[in-house]
Amino acid sequence: MTARRLVELLGLPLVALVLVAAVLGVQVAQGGGTYEPLRPADPCAERAVTSRADGIDGLTERIVLLGVDAAACRLGTSREALTLRLAQREDPTDAEVDALRAGLRDAVRRLGDDGDLPPASELADEALAAADLNRFVEAALRALPDSVVDGALDTEDVLLRAVDELDVRALLDDLDDPDALEAAVSAAVQQAVRDALLDRLRDLF
Repeated sequence: MTARRLVELLGLPLVALVLVAAVLGVQVAQGGGTYEPLRPADPCAERAVTSRADGIDGLTERIVLLGVDAAACRLGTSREALTLRLAQREDPTDAEVDALRAGLRDAVRRLGDDGDLPPASELADEALAAADLNRFVEAALRALPDSVVDGALDTEDVLLRAVDELDVRALLDDLDDPDALEAAVSAAVQQAVRDALLDRLRDLF
């Protein structure tokens, strides 16, 4: 092997070593020499939640986000630890079931206190569209003036009724993925809200 070839072969690792050292030097200079893992957010601290969805879907998504926080706060753990625990446990404890239901109720009340709940008339059309009703009954319910619907139905009461009728234990029994908790609860609450609205609307008719 020629001397020139030897220098070329040795030069490549040296260049790589210099480049790695330069990158590490920049990271250390920027404070990268110390590593602190991110702490989970405090579930007891109030936070603003938004949703890209509209109507019942967006509303229930916000309720679930706030509700899981409230449940974790009641149990003295982080939301991340709670969702992981619920996904890994085949049989949720009574405390976990009660905490999640209470957390969802807390979320509804918080949105109500903040004035962030829409009037029932804004949710009624969506509930009717998802229902399998006789077309004459549906037409009659849609013909009700918004003022009548809003005067007879209180959105907060409807939501609390939906949460109370939710089978939380069965919902958690079917959970096996921590990332699916919020989606699963949201879907169940959405259906419960639609059912609760329809029951109350039928009472008006």
